Amino acid sequence: MLIVLGVILVDLVGGAGTSWLPLLAAGPALAATTNGPRGVLYVGLLAGVLGAVLGIRDAVPARELAAVLSALGAVTLASGLASALRGRRERVLAAVRSVAEAAQHALLLPVPEIVGPFQVAVRYSAAAAEARIGGDLYALVPTPYGVRLLVGDVRGKGLPAVGTAALVLGVFREAAHDEPDLLAVVDRIERSLARNLGPDDFVTAVVAGHPRDGELEVVNCGHAPPLLVGAAGTVTPVEPTRPAPPLGLRALAGETPALQVLPFGDGDQLLLYTDGVTEARDHGREFYPLVEGLGRHVTDEPARTLDALQDELLAHVGGRLHDDAALLLIRKPAADVPVVPQPACGGLVLGDQPV
Repeated sequence: MLIVLGVILVDLVGGAGTSWLPLLAAGPALAATTNGPRGVLYVGLLAGVLGAVLGIRDAVPARELAAVLSALGAVTLASGLASALRGRRERVLAAVRSVAEAAQHALLLPVPEIVGPFQVAVRYSAAAAEARIGGDLYALVPTPYGVRLLVGDVRGKGLPAVGTAALVLGVFREAAHDEPDLLAVVDRIERSLARNLGPDDFVTAVVAGHPRDGELEVVNCGHAPPLLVGAAGTVTPVEPTRPAPPLGLRALAGETPALQVLPFGDGDQLLLYTDGVTEARDHGREFYPLVEGLGRHVTDEPARTLDALQDELLAHVGGRLHDDAALLLIRKPAADVPVVPQPACGGLVLGDQPV
């Protein structure tokens, strides 16, 4: 509308005849980007009426005026058709997104703020701009053998990675309830992946469990080391005592993972994450310093800690991550301090929205 009125104003002031009238076609053409077919036709009709009035006022030859108005009508009809097709694509995309959201809730279940004896927070970002889920995965489930959690990273991105993530999560949730030994849980996942993955596919993962008060069990399968935060705020990477290959590659490497037992008392925290966090680069190609960042932002509230970490991470990369990224933080509050759940921190992520 503003473009049409601008052309009319220029013509009235300059009295330029047909030299400005063809620009009236820009009105309905641009209207197709934001309006439906009816809005496009209204703009085209307004432009045509005003163009005819100005053409007559400026004594434009009938043949030239007819050519301008015919072109304006053709652009209006084409723009109306484009607007109708755009609206149809948007409706299809909305339906696809609803299916994606259903898949999201089936795979990456929302994690409560309190699970067993732990305060918990999760943040997840998918690299695909229109995706809610990607190749990174996480799960945290209470079982008869204590709370167990998993953070992993599937090789690749997109739909194939989502399928592998679904397989790993399904096996983990089942085995975590069935197997009293954490290594047996990892073995179940390994056997399933060996049957279903291609020769070049694998999943790096950390599986952890809380079998008894004061202890955490950790099994690292080729994944980035978790970060243990002591009650005093010191951050220590938990390096594996015996390096093990990623899940799905044990038969090729011939190495089995080891079970590490960590002291985990009141006030301690454990951060599990994927390489989309530590390999995020700024414009100078510098990696994000997660250990230092966690040390700066650690608090007694995991949700607030991850909010600060995520904000700093996005600022580091300039606003958008280029790889899937997951963060899962648990904290063991003091037994004599009641934990009051805070309001929920949102749902799963598109781009950089929090879980």
